[in-house]
Amino acid sequence: MKKIDKSKPVLVTGATGYVAGWLVKRLLEDGITVHAAIRDPEKEHKVHHLNGIASNSTGKIKYFKSDLLDEGSYADAMRGCELVFHTASPFTSEYEDPQKDLIEPAVKGTANVLEQANKTPSVKRVVLTSSCAAIYTDAIEVKETPEGKLTEDIWNTTASLDYQPYSYSKTLAEKKAWEIQKDQDQWDLVTINPSLVMGPPLNPNATTSESFSLLKQLGDGTFKMGAPKLGIGLVDVRDVAEAHFQAGFTSSAKGRYITSGHNTNFVELGEALEPKYGDSYPVPTKALPKWILLLIGPYVNKNLSRKFIRNNVNVEWKADNSKIKNDLNIEFRPIQETMEDSFQVLIDNKII
Repeated sequence: MKKIDKSKPVLVTGATGYVAGWLVKRLLEDGITVHAAIRDPEKEHKVHHLNGIASNSTGKIKYFKSDLLDEGSYADAMRGCELVFHTASPFTSEYEDPQKDLIEPAVKGTANVLEQANKTPSVKRVVLTSSCAAIYTDAIEVKETPEGKLTEDIWNTTASLDYQPYSYSKTLAEKKAWEIQKDQDQWDLVTINPSLVMGPPLNPNATTSESFSLLKQLGDGTFKMGAPKLGIGLVDVRDVAEAHFQAGFTSSAKGRYITSGHNTNFVELGEALEPKYGDSYPVPTKALPKWILLLIGPYVNKNLSRKFIRNNVNVEWKADNSKIKNDLNIEFRPIQETMEDSFQVLIDNKII
C-alpha cells in the first residue's frame, strides 16, 4: 500500500508515445510535474503537442534525454520521483531481427529502468505498460483457459522468436519486471495489460503505430472485399491512460490489470464506422471467408501466416476486465466513440 505524494515529480518514460501522451496530459491537468524521459528532447516536432498541453495546464513538464539501452540514462529523470510510469517499448511489425529489434529493447529497457528504481531511494511505485500479448498469443487459446476467458493469472507460453515475437518480447519484459520487483521491498509494481489500443492520437504526425495502419486499412479500400473476422480485444487510448493514472495513485492497486474494453473482431470495427463514414469510405461490414485468407494471406502480409489465420480468424476472443473495473473504477468507452474519434483524425490530417 504505497501512498504517492502528488507534489513530487512523476517520471514517464517514452513520453512522446501514443498512450504516454494521454497519460502526460492527465498528469499535467492534475497539476503534477512530469519528468518526460525521451530519446530526442531537442526535436521540436516530437514534443510540440506536449508543450501545448503543458502551457494550458497547471502542471509542468521537464525533458530528459534517455535511451532504453543505455544503462544509467534514467538517473537524472528519476531523481526525486516517487512514481515511475515505464511506457517505453517497441511496438512494430517492421523488424529485421526480432532479437535485436524487439526482445532486447523491451527486456533490457525494462531492466534498465527498474534497476535505476533500485538505486533511487525516492521511488515507491512503478507502473509498467505491459500488454495482453503477455497473457496470450492466439485467440484460440481462450478456449483452453479455465473459465473460457483470459484472466490476470494466465501467462503467454506459446509465443517465441519465430512465432509472434512481439508477444514474446512483451512476455519476457513483464517477467523480467516481476523478477526485479521480487528481489527488493522499496517499491511495488503494477502492470497495465491493454488489448489493441485505438483512439485519437494527441500527436497526429505520429500515426505510424500498428493501430493506425489497421485503421487506415479499414478506410482505404484494403478490406473492401471484406475484413478478416479476427478475434481481438479493443480499448480506447484515453481509457488506457486513465488506467495508468489510477494504477499510480490508488494505494491499494496491485498486480496485473487486463485493460480491455471490448471482446470484438475486425468486422465489428468496420461496422462501428459504417453509420457515419460508410457513404464516403469503403469500410468493411462483411467477413472475408477464412479459406480465401488461408490462400492469399501469407502473400499479402508476412504476419498473416497460415498458422496465425487458423488460430485467430473466426475465433472468439474473450477477456475478463472485472479486476480493473472493481479495483480502479475504470469505465470503458463504447467502440463506436473510439473508432469514430480515431478515424476522424486520419481524415482531418488527410491520411485517408
